Amino acid sequence: MQLRVHVPAHPFIAQLLTICRDKNTPTPVFRAAVADLGRWLTYECCRDWLPVVETQVETPLGVLTEAKFVDHSQPIALVPVLRAGLALLEGCSPLLPTARIYHLGYRRDETTRQAQLYLNCLPPAFTPQTRILVLEPILATGGTLLQVLAQLAARGAMTEQIRIISVLASGPALHKLSQQHPKLVIYCAMIDEFLDDRCFIVPGLGDAGDRAFGTN
Repeated sequence: MQLRVHVPAHPFIAQLLTICRDKNTPTPVFRAAVADLGRWLTYECCRDWLPVVETQVETPLGVLTEAKFVDHSQPIALVPVLRAGLALLEGCSPLLPTARIYHLGYRRDETTRQAQLYLNCLPPAFTPQTRILVLEPILATGGTLLQVLAQLAARGAMTEQIRIISVLASGPALHKLSQQHPKLVIYCAMIDEFLDDRCFIVPGLGDAGDRAFGTN
């Protein structure tokens, strides 16, 4: 098995990412662009992932026997990683209205540069068939996502049932994730190769949480 990273080649996604990268983009516009990326990336992610049921419907001109619906009886969980994951959730959740939402909150310790867990709303256990979509806008070092995956695994989540939505991923993060979770599937708008000495993605887009919510 090998880590799979999908970067959809779509002009809408490219345009939204450019808006996010621009340092002069106002907070409301930035947050709206991240939400739109959440919608488009979720659309791409779910293309071959959601279960469907076949049925038949009567059209104005006849009966269609090969109609399909998303099978909402199958459990789906959305896991936004706070804070910036909330902006992705705005675009993702309308596409999956029956999904349950479980928040995980991490803050960056500027001294150790490690993510510290401060909020955990995961259930005690996931059923084996639960599809889990993790919303983590920035994969810089990959450290936060590795903690998230450990929390999910401790509750019975299967890597094969987990997919990641991210705005930006770095080369070092993907290398680290591929070594520890080779079955993982990631959808992101772009891969930037480098990190600076503060472990921020370069050229990147800055701190997604601060820019999405107007904090410093």
